[in-house]
Amino acid sequence: MAIARGELKQSAQGPKVWFTSIESLAKVLSDRNRELLALIAKEKPESLQALVERTGRAKSNLSRTLKTMERYGLVRFEKRPNRALAPRVNYDDIRLDLSLRAQAA
Repeated sequence: MAIARGELKQSAQGPKVWFTSIESLAKVLSDRNRELLALIAKEKPESLQALVERTGRAKSNLSRTLKTMERYGLVRFEKRPNRALAPRVNYDDIRLDLSLRAQAA
């Protein structure tokens, strides 16, 4: 949190993605969303529509999920020649660094 507040500088080996709460982490990295990330990494769909067809998820819900993941830096969108946006995963794995010590308010 000190890095997020600008009190400390992030080291090169430090975390690349920050969550403000365990609840937000749990929502973004739910089992279903981790499966989605794995599918994107493996199949590299050429468009959001291709991903919709592969997953069976509603396009609006899938788009919203991917935009949230993009805000956290988990995915990015590559522009394709046909103006489609192809989702891409930014990381091969994710590790959790969680302190069990009480945080000062």
